[in-house]
Amino acid sequence: MTFRFVGIDHVQLAAPSGCEQEARRFFGELLGMPELEKPEVLRKRGGVWFQCGAQQLHIGVQGEFVPALKAHPAFEVSGLDALRSKLEASGVPVVSDEPIAGVTRFHISDPFGNRIELVEQKG
Repeated sequence: MTFRFVGIDHVQLAAPSGCEQEARRFFGELLGMPELEKPEVLRKRGGVWFQCGAQQLHIGVQGEFVPALKAHPAFEVSGLDALRSKLEASGVPVVSDEPIAGVTRFHISDPFGNRIELVEQKG
């Protein structure tokens, strides 16, 4: 029997109870990720799901919530400079990071304090 990994289906970020409206505002309205309908069986857990390119982003409710300050997803963006301008105009702090050859990147925090990296491949 053989197997192989084919990619990442989704990334989950934790958030506190009652996070759904703020998650919709940030990920849906500000970042422009379309919301996905959660399966009926999972709705009682709270949280909200979004489409992010070919993958999904799940915002899940965690009881003793502590934001992820180091571990983070990195979302690839086309038009990163335009997104940066939109974030800054909306009051979202943008943190530049060490340059990496062939990549433009910066970090932000979601409304719950989770670190998020945004990247664009150069060329």
